[in-house]
Amino acid sequence: MPRHHHGHDHNHHDVDNIKTAFFLNLGFTIVEIIGGLYVNSVAIISDAIHDFGDSVSLGISWYFQKISKKGRTHTFSYGYKRFSVLSAILNSVVLLAGSIFILRETIPRLIQPEQPDAKGMILLAILGVIVNGAAVLKTRKGKTANEKVVSLHLLEDVLGWIAVLIGSIVMSLTNFPILDPILSLMIAGYILFNVFRNLKASLKIILQSIPPEVDTESLKKQLQQITHVDQVHDMHTWTMDGEYHVMTLHLVLDEDVDLDIGAVIKAEARRILTAAEIDHVTIELESPQENCGHP
Repeated sequence: MPRHHHGHDHNHHDVDNIKTAFFLNLGFTIVEIIGGLYVNSVAIISDAIHDFGDSVSLGISWYFQKISKKGRTHTFSYGYKRFSVLSAILNSVVLLAGSIFILRETIPRLIQPEQPDAKGMILLAILGVIVNGAAVLKTRKGKTANEKVVSLHLLEDVLGWIAVLIGSIVMSLTNFPILDPILSLMIAGYILFNVFRNLKASLKIILQSIPPEVDTESLKKQLQQITHVDQVHDMHTWTMDGEYHVMTLHLVLDEDVDLDIGAVIKAEARRILTAAEIDHVTIELESPQENCGHP
């Protein structure tokens, strides 16, 4: 995921755009649930559950985009960044429960298809393309990583609604009611694919795995090129939220140096690590004879 550092103005517009997309999505989800029940379409209801999950995601993004400006506190020394991971896990659980509901309602329809109100489905699908398209346009020009991810997700929703629109047109012209549960299963499959992908990424963050874009071996080699650095060890790298990366490491020196030279060594190490998009670095310098307890 591309990572961007942005100022207050961008952050303010990011919050406003995500807030607008949230209310558009939530309002349409309510219309969708009522409309899906009215036209007797499990595909529409499935997409309503998908859109409800999106609304939860957008609401969480909006909330955490606002509180992320608070920074660190006495309780949370790294600020509130890790909360976004918790919210992603909760959202995945909501979507997983929704998918189970979709499958429970859809499988009987495969055995005994029921003819939905295809014309009503067409109207809802057109409305879905318009509302989700408007939300895409609202976030499309966003400069932050958060907005770009939200915009891409909403664009996927537009494509899903186009699929429902095509399916409902086919059902209005032919006697093919089984297409409705087939569309529903496709939507459920798409939701489940994203749920497991997001859960995997979130759990890796919670378990403090090394971010995939950080090449620790390459960084060690670069750090060992610094004058007076003999070894690099006890390097630990993790990410707070998939974007804000943290690293701690020990630099073993080839001879004892004074504080001024030590400061130069650390400054050069920080320059290398900052270029590798490590946001928070803790560096310990060790003399050649020092035993830090590292195995």
